[in-house]
Amino acid sequence: MLVRKPAMLRMKGLLPLVRNTAFDMVSDGQEFKLWIPPQNKFVLGSNNAENYRPDKRLENMRPQYIYDALLLPELGHDDAVLENEYETVLDSKRHRVEQPNYSVLVIRRGRQGAYLSRKIDFSRIDLLPYRQRIYDQEGNVATDVHYLDYKDFGGTTFPNTIKIERPRENYDIMLSIVKLEINKTLTDDQFVLEQPPGADLVRLDQPSTSEARTADSPSK
Repeated sequence: MLVRKPAMLRMKGLLPLVRNTAFDMVSDGQEFKLWIPPQNKFVLGSNNAENYRPDKRLENMRPQYIYDALLLPELGHDDAVLENEYETVLDSKRHRVEQPNYSVLVIRRGRQGAYLSRKIDFSRIDLLPYRQRIYDQEGNVATDVHYLDYKDFGGTTFPNTIKIERPRENYDIMLSIVKLEINKTLTDDQFVLEQPPGADLVRLDQPSTSEARTADSPSK
């Protein structure tokens, strides 16, 4: 996985055991390309494309969801509110106790006015974020991220495991960090993904052939 600010991401997944490419995905923050060799599909679409299909899990994946989970964004001109909460934990004798934690609520302006954009929970012990929830403008949880098992990667503290849940699309992604390099120079060609010859092109901003045929058929 390669990540470059402000919003570029390249991610490649391998099939278990055989280690062949399962998918290769790249995004510039606005649009993305997804190559799925086992299905011979090359997918083009917008990061904001709303065309969820329960039977096409890979085509529902958006690079922006992963980017937003990996790197907590700067607050900028957003309104941030600190909230003191309590969480239930187990003590050394396995008794449930309530301990304080801290949450940052990020408020943004949307089509219908102000809305809760993000909620980031921090541990009271080390002040490291352990959960982030990203909301849509209707108040629904769009992305739920858990940060687990922080480790030192060459002087940088980073979660060893990141779990990304997408409730609406009903899928989750588990990322386990094996090696982490920070501020390494990345070139533009590392974020280039061309359509392979003979691959079936799928444009997510256009209906599929079967959907178009259904829409064009006269109603009875």
